[in-house]
Amino acid sequence: MDAALNQSDATHALDSARRVVVKIGSSLLTQPTSGALKRDWLAALARDLAPYHARGVEILVVSSGAIALGGGVLGLTNPRTRLSEAQAAAAVGQIALAHAYQEAFAAEGMNVAQLLLTISDLEDRRRYLNARSAVSTLLGLGAVPVINENDTVATSEIRFGDNDRLAARVAQMAGADVLILLSDVDGLYSADPMQDPEAAFIPVVEEITPEIRAMAGPSSLAGVGSGGMITKVAAAGIAAGAGCATLLVDGTKVAPISEFSETGRGTLFKAKLTPMQARKAWIRGLMAVGGSITIDDGAIKALKDGNSLLAVGIARVDGTFGPGDPVAVRAMTGEDIAQGLVGYSADDCDKIKGAKTDEIEAILGYCRRSAVIHRDDLVLL
Repeated sequence: MDAALNQSDATHALDSARRVVVKIGSSLLTQPTSGALKRDWLAALARDLAPYHARGVEILVVSSGAIALGGGVLGLTNPRTRLSEAQAAAAVGQIALAHAYQEAFAAEGMNVAQLLLTISDLEDRRRYLNARSAVSTLLGLGAVPVINENDTVATSEIRFGDNDRLAARVAQMAGADVLILLSDVDGLYSADPMQDPEAAFIPVVEEITPEIRAMAGPSSLAGVGSGGMITKVAAAGIAAGAGCATLLVDGTKVAPISEFSETGRGTLFKAKLTPMQARKAWIRGLMAVGGSITIDDGAIKALKDGNSLLAVGIARVDGTFGPGDPVAVRAMTGEDIAQGLVGYSADDCDKIKGAKTDEIEAILGYCRRSAVIHRDDLVLL
């Protein structure tokens, strides 16, 4: 009975998700010796995801495989041994990988887009916002972003290190509900099942504790990939902090998503908050606000009704801040009533204060967004 309930929890997490990140490792996508692409497996995955996409679920794919694929094309037996060869293999392999995704997903009526990211793109605030905006726009247009680390320019000192962590950071950035880690194992065990036949399968992880981390073991068991169970548990922890549940699923099956939906076999790492609750909590906790925006009574009422802050409601701008920075939102009495991430610089906010949304472009020469602070980026205090 408990096992059935656990399976129901796992499948419900996927069935109820509106935005999903799927991470695919090199060992699933390419042949271990030749580096050749497993086209049938990729085509089956596209068929797996098509029904979700058709009913409006927004899908992002984080895919390894460029180095392995490019190494095969270039005749490199082990392109990871030298950084320069790994970068060359990634440059060649990424083209083939993108084309393969385009072909497989187009056959199921889905458009794909390629995004290559480095740590700096998710650590630097401005670049993070640009990446987040690009992802949101692509999803809004119905495309499936296919994301990989930019291995051609990344060095060992500035790499994510594995695409499990990259996938978790993408899920965090995108506000995903579920992160699916397709692996060469069917879930988390109490010990390495290859070493201990008595190892118990763990269907649900309520919270990632030191005991759970210990179950991941001391080393990676992956083949051509760079991750292992340790990185998967770490990724699940990152995702949980962003309000995103994680499913660890056996990706070696043909059509692994369908297999999971039918059997429920996999490990669910739960998140205690929703992505929006986690984001709001993070915004509320930001201490170093760059300035303040004073708004009129009409704007205060609009915010309390759940609306965004528009330029027309701004009465005064103080301090120095840029797009994406946290700012305090104040009443005319000086009381702080909200905190949020602003879409315009302090100078531009001062220029457009009191203006209607359709007047912004004429005043600034551009219109970055209709709201000065979007409701998703604002927390009432």
